[in-house]
Order: sequence, then C-alpha cells, then structure tokens
Amino acid sequence: MTAPIQTEGAPPRPFDWFRTLGPKGKKAFVGAFGGYGLDSYDFQVLPLGLAAIAAYFSITTGQAGLLTTVTLVVSALGGVLAGILVDRIGRVRTLQVTVATYTIFTVLCGFAPNFETLLIFRAFQGLGFGGEWAAGAILVAEYAKPEYRGRAVAFVQSAWAVGWGLSVIIYTIVFQLFDPDIAWRVLFWTGVIPAFLIIWVRRNLKDPEEITEKREKKADKGSFLAIFRGPMLKTTLFASLLATGVQGGYYTLASWLPTYLKNSRGLDVVGTGGYLAILISGAFLGYVSGGILTDKLGRKRTMQLFATLSAVFMVLYTQVPDGANTLIMILGFPLGFCTSAIFSGFGSFLSELYPTAHRGTGQGFTYNFGRAVGAVFPAIVGFLAASSLGIGGAMIFGAIGYGIAVLALFGLPETLGRQLN
Repeated sequence: MTAPIQTEGAPPRPFDWFRTLGPKGKKAFVGAFGGYGLDSYDFQVLPLGLAAIAAYFSITTGQAGLLTTVTLVVSALGGVLAGILVDRIGRVRTLQVTVATYTIFTVLCGFAPNFETLLIFRAFQGLGFGGEWAAGAILVAEYAKPEYRGRAVAFVQSAWAVGWGLSVIIYTIVFQLFDPDIAWRVLFWTGVIPAFLIIWVRRNLKDPEEITEKREKKADKGSFLAIFRGPMLKTTLFASLLATGVQGGYYTLASWLPTYLKNSRGLDVVGTGGYLAILISGAFLGYVSGGILTDKLGRKRTMQLFATLSAVFMVLYTQVPDGANTLIMILGFPLGFCTSAIFSGFGSFLSELYPTAHRGTGQGFTYNFGRAVGAVFPAIVGFLAASSLGIGGAMIFGAIGYGIAVLALFGLPETLGRQLN
C-alpha cells in the first residue's frame, strides 16, 4: 500500500523523504544502503588490520600507505567503468556486479601469502569498491522527490558509518580471539557477508521505469567523451576537483587514524575501538544532519561549511599534546560529524549536475577521479610519517584537501530543487 502523499502546506514529517519513495523506491533504498554499508565494511578492514599486516610482512609505513593508495587509485577506474555501465545496462545490474567484485577480492586478501599478492588483491577489490556508490546513489536519487533528494541520498551515505561501526565491532572481537598474525586474515574473510545482499538485490530491485525509458532512447548514453563537451566540461572539471579535495582529506583520516591511535596515542585494541566508536557516532549523525541541511541551505553552502570545519578539527585532533587522550576522545565526535556531513550532499549534487543519459558516467567519473587523486594523500602521509613529523604531524596534510574543496565549489552551480531530466 502506497503511503499517503503529504498535502500542500502541511508541516513536513521527519521521514517524509522515505514515505514518498514508494514501494519500489523503498526497496531501492534498502539495497543501496546495504551495498554502501558493506562497501564501507570491506574497505575499513584494511585500516583496522594495517598495524598487524605491517608487522606480519615487515613492511614500512610507506608500503602500508601504498595498500590504501592502490585500492583507491584502482577504485577510480572501477567507478568510471561502473558509471558507464549504469548508463548502458542499468542501475540495479551494475549494483550487483560491483558488490560481487568487492566481496570476492576482500575474501581473497585474507589468503595473501605475501605483501605483493595482497597489493594485487586489494587493487582488484578497488574495482568493485569504486563502482558501488555511483550505482546506489543514482538509483535512490531517481526515485526521490526533488525536495527530499538531499536527505534521501544522505541516508544512503550514512550507511558508510554503519559499515564502519560494524567493522570496528568485528575487529575488536576478532583481535581479542585470535593472535594478530591470523586475526587480520579472519577480518578479511568476514568480507564474504555482502554475498547475501547480491541475492536479495537480484530478486527485489528494479530501475525506475520512466528513467529507464529516457536512458534507452538516448543514442549516446554512457558516452565517456560527452561529459567533456560543451557546458558539461566545466562541470566535470570542478566536480572532479571537489571530489579530490574532500576524499583526499577523508581518506587520510580513515587510513591512518587506527594506526595513529595505537602507535602515537598508545591505545590497545579495545581502547582504539572505543575511541573510533565515538568518532563513528559523530559520523552517522553528520551524514543524517548534513542531508537535512543540503535540502534547506543548499548543496554548496553546506559543503563549504563542513569542509572548513573538517580542516579545523583535523588539525586540532592530531595536535593534541601527549597525555591528553581524553581531549582526543571528545574531539572525535565533531571530527567524525564534520568529515561525514560534507559527503551528505554529494550523491544528490552530482546526480543533479548531469542529465539522465550521462548521469552515471558523469557521477562515476568525477567522484572516482577525486578518489584516485585523493588516494595520493594517504601514501604521502605514510612517507611523511617516517620523518620527524610522525603520524600525527603528517596527517595535517589531509587538511589541505578540504581547502581545495572549498575553492572548487565556487566553480559549480547550486542545484537545490532541480528536476532530473
């Protein structure tokens, strides 16, 4: 039974964005939320197990950072390919392909006999990791009403915090039960969980019929070169720069924070999990709150606000003096809130910047180009950490990314309320 549509002039209710999706749209939301949450889970098992992996294979911090960088660089290719597939074979079928890819190679990482093999498996995992977000975010954006699109896609984005939280819980349990030399492998093996989601998606999800008709009528659908022609060229360039800045800053934090808490702050496994839990709680609320703000203040103003705050809190968090770990715990909440809230408007913003025939290609390329270039940040931090700066000092480099994001937004239009054509 379809939920009643809110009458004009009536005050909005908290979950009207979900009620107005309709039966098919609600299933699309569940599929996209699950896919992105498990995407997060499969990504986060690497940073969480990184200290144990580095010790097991006797690798340097620079090599450890390379594991994350390779994942993100290859994910850019996966995102571009998935974006083209989204426009050619549809949103749901692409979602299935990407989830299957990151699931298979996450599990294989647990069987890696050496660092080089792990690097290769992690690179292939990046193919699926890079493509899932574009397919899921576009699917929900196309079902959502314009006035609720920001928060609908933001709730999909909040799945990242849920997957991250789940990975921390599993990490804490696994590393309590097993020796670190085997625990990191078990952590990767738990990445098989998304396989069950693929079965559900196949049985329950469908692309919006109206959007499918528009997409199939276009002769040049999924054309990569089209997003670099005419007025779309400026959009593609500045959107790529925006994605580079935001993800460069974020992946610096996500890749090195567990190691920073262990090595620089002296926390054990349980302590690290507890500190991360506070940051992740802030992240979840940031995703949700940021989505509401993008529908009220606009996409650009919300992103500029949280990009600035993210840079400030990243510097504060990493420069807390020794012996003040309680302050680190307190700062974790606003840091997680701000670095996640900036992502809330990404899905709706990028969906609104491109027409239907090129939406997947444009969104897939810009977001994942940013991921590839932003992936250089964790590697740079890894090499800088080996110097006198240490991990905390090196992580300040990530704040530069948020400054780039603020500047990039001046070159893009506000899309609040735009109809998807």
